[in-house]
Amino acid sequence: MNGRTRLLLAVVCGVAVASVYAGQPVLGPMGHDLCVPAGSLGWFVAAGQLGYLTGLVLLVPLGDLLDRRRLIAAHLALVAAGTAITAAAPVAWAAFSGLAAAGVFAVVVQTAVAYTASISPPAERGRNLGIVTSGVVIGILGVRVIAGVLADLWGWRSVYLALTLLAAVLAVLTLTLLPADVRPAPARYGQVLRSFGGLFAQPVFLGRGLIAFFLFASFGTLWSGMALPLAGAPWHLSEAQIGLLGVAGLAGALGAARSGRWGDAGHTRRVTGLALGLLLASWLAIGQLPWSLPLLVLGVVLLDFAVQAVHVSNQHTLTAAFPDRTSTTIGAYMVFYALGSALGAAATTALFDAAGWIGPTVLGATLALCALATWSFSAHTAGRPQPGCSPDAAARPSCR
Repeated sequence: MNGRTRLLLAVVCGVAVASVYAGQPVLGPMGHDLCVPAGSLGWFVAAGQLGYLTGLVLLVPLGDLLDRRRLIAAHLALVAAGTAITAAAPVAWAAFSGLAAAGVFAVVVQTAVAYTASISPPAERGRNLGIVTSGVVIGILGVRVIAGVLADLWGWRSVYLALTLLAAVLAVLTLTLLPADVRPAPARYGQVLRSFGGLFAQPVFLGRGLIAFFLFASFGTLWSGMALPLAGAPWHLSEAQIGLLGVAGLAGALGAARSGRWGDAGHTRRVTGLALGLLLASWLAIGQLPWSLPLLVLGVVLLDFAVQAVHVSNQHTLTAAFPDRTSTTIGAYMVFYALGSALGAAATTALFDAAGWIGPTVLGATLALCALATWSFSAHTAGRPQPGCSPDAAARPSCR
């Protein structure tokens, strides 16, 4: 794997995940154009998240059965089809359908990560995965800046048109430039799905998954609802100005890049607890949005730092616990991510419509507190052997 391959896969991840989050800074214009009431605007994001959830369950396991290079190209082409439908949608149901379709095939991110791991030499695997997965962070947060600028210049549809072109070009590039995907004989699809489902009975997986659910629900509450109060009184910010807050979020998330090294040093549980404490504290600052933009920016930086630190720590813990099925484990873990993000996106606009910014603030803080409580309970029980584990086996990660 050379630098060109790493860069191409990072861009694939960024564009794919951007197709799910691109609507967050332009919810107002989308709703106005398609006649969607304010209380239902969150479904523009939730539709993509629910599609993503479907893809995690049904499509990610295909990476253990088919040529991943061709699978990446095919999924990118179908992401392009979904965003094209959204860009051309004359009515709300067409936009929701396009967003859901793009979300289903945006799980190309997980296929790209598994492909990266499979073609990387063991000594370079961590470095390569770190570079490729950085595209996810840049895609989620960077799309807010770009979408805001494009929407100001040419309207919200231009955002999805740009994503269509990017995904289509990447589909061609991946098929022609990526190295061949040489693997041993694959398992059967049914076996992979059973392995996928069996993870939800594992305590260490369930604990980290629930933390991720509350974590990304809190994350979605901020980023899916923040555009609405910023566009209104007293700020009256444009889509481009709202999108610039993505820079603050990007700074916070990239600041957490060292959390993987902290995990390597054996501090994963401590990092998770401290980061979740920061997540809860961030909502004290975010709650000041109606009165203070500097405090909002501080809260955004803290929240995205905390989210990325916990997310990296979760994946570090789970890949150590289940080293023989890393791809399936990460795919199953991301189910919690998709469910949490969809909940946050759908709930925040309804709460804002009913109670103003205090509603999403209380929700986001409550979700952060739930994540912290889950971590505390998991840490309290971590030393106890789980059913089916002998005292000697309890030292293994999968029995913690």
